[in-house]
Amino acid sequence: MSVAKSPIPVSMPQPVLKRLPRYLNYLKVKRAHEEGLARISSTVIAADLGLNPVQVRKDLAFINNSGKPRTGFDLEALIDDIEQYLGYSQAKNAALVGVGHLGQALLAYVGFAEYGLNILAAFDVDPTVVGKMVRGKRVYHTDDLRAHIKGGDVQIGIITAPAAYAQDVCNQLIECGVGAIWNFAPVHLEAPEQVIVQNEDIAASLAFLSNELQRRG
Repeated sequence: MSVAKSPIPVSMPQPVLKRLPRYLNYLKVKRAHEEGLARISSTVIAADLGLNPVQVRKDLAFINNSGKPRTGFDLEALIDDIEQYLGYSQAKNAALVGVGHLGQALLAYVGFAEYGLNILAAFDVDPTVVGKMVRGKRVYHTDDLRAHIKGGDVQIGIITAPAAYAQDVCNQLIECGVGAIWNFAPVHLEAPEQVIVQNEDIAASLAFLSNELQRRG
């Protein structure tokens, strides 16, 4: 087992950070499919993922410098190091606001547990879902956010509410002490500098796909 690492250094390039989950998923699948595999090289990783071996070596050097020529990395240690760097080994609680189709899909996704994310509760204003269990989570009225989120119990707020209400929801979550916002609403959110905001822009992703299809067609 690897020694626990300190938080991700500020100097780590964002493209590298975004590739780490891809490496982690690949390594876990490799471990599951090839029983007894103890070591893996950056060359093998690069070939399987369609990446440059030099890039892979540089990426992994940010978190693990124990790779050896020809024999590569200890597979279990590399998986553990990536999980620690990404914070997956440290459970984080979340609250989801907006129990529509997207919100319910996120509530139903059991894979979050593997990444250390635990959605404690959900919030909405729709009387057809408030007070009920949806996808295994109790849904409370959004007006009761402050009553259920306090004392630092929730670190991440997930916003799947309509764009018109997203900023107000964001403000309430921040007032409750939430330090990070995962925003799925198609709107720019204003937040204090110390609050982390990650936007998932579905429209932008679709625009990219459409443009690429048109360009290649």
